[in-house]
Amino acid sequence: MSVFTKLKQFKDLRDQGKRLQGALSGESATCEAAFGKVSVTMDGSLSITQIKIDDELMSPDKKDKVQSAIKDAHNDALKKMQRTVATKMQQMGGFDLPGMKSS
Repeated sequence: MSVFTKLKQFKDLRDQGKRLQGALSGESATCEAAFGKVSVTMDGSLSITQIKIDDELMSPDKKDKVQSAIKDAHNDALKKMQRTVATKMQQMGGFDLPGMKSS
């Protein structure tokens, strides 16, 4: 395989990445924990954009519960966004990476 072919593949992959990034820019996932008293919203670039905590949990004796709930909601939102990314990649035809096969 020539250097020019590899450079073209790299450019094509970069272009696919930019299209995927654009497709994910409007996506978000919100997940709740602690029976809806804690929620975390994550955007398509996997950044947390919002955390909501019910006032009822804002006391020192509930600190452990709040920390656990934030972790649970974050992990759920991350998994949800990862599924969204995988779906978008499939819809776009997948990424043709050497050694990887599309499902």
